[in-house]
Amino acid sequence: MITITFRKESHAGLRLLCLGAHSDDIELGCGGTVLRLLDEIPGAEVDWVVFGAAGERRNEALASADRFLAKAARKNVVIHGFRDGFFPYVGGEIKDVFEGLKSRCNPDLVFTTFRGDLHQDHRLVSELTWNTFRDHLILEYEVVKYDGDLGAPSAFVHLSESTAREKVKNILEFFKTQHEKRWFTEDTFFSMLRLRGVESNAPGKYAEAFYCRKIVF
Repeated sequence: MITITFRKESHAGLRLLCLGAHSDDIELGCGGTVLRLLDEIPGAEVDWVVFGAAGERRNEALASADRFLAKAARKNVVIHGFRDGFFPYVGGEIKDVFEGLKSRCNPDLVFTTFRGDLHQDHRLVSELTWNTFRDHLILEYEVVKYDGDLGAPSAFVHLSESTAREKVKNILEFFKTQHEKRWFTEDTFFSMLRLRGVESNAPGKYAEAFYCRKIVF
């Protein structure tokens, strides 16, 4: 297996764009990878966009983003209030947000939801990501939930045990409104990280997995 690095040849910091349909999607799908990149690459800049979070969920999203992006050289966190479950019905308005992103943001790496996700909001965000960022490296992350739509991702980011634990700790600390959900538990999150670690032979046991549809060497 060949290992690929995210480090850039130039002295410019890595520019990340993290897109989530709901307030905990980014953290669940790629939170560990973001923590690792910001720890290893000085000067990294992050645009962090959540499309559907209101009320207490908005407050949770802001507090969580602040923690996950603590080591970013620059961060721009934007939380929109589109209605959960109704994204396809206001697709034009969400498309306008993406057009605005395109005009001001030129990331090196984009994290977004999986195009094959069974949640309609996740699918729309993924589709619009590909419509908007046609010449960028896009990694689609997975979000565990009731739908049973986990597949066979093609790309993996290995995480140290300390990074994996930091990710899970932060999620449980900041998203207290989700604690009533039976799947929203520490063992669920560690199980996902451990399973992907097994699949990618991670030396530290844990990994996050992504779908990478286009990559240029």
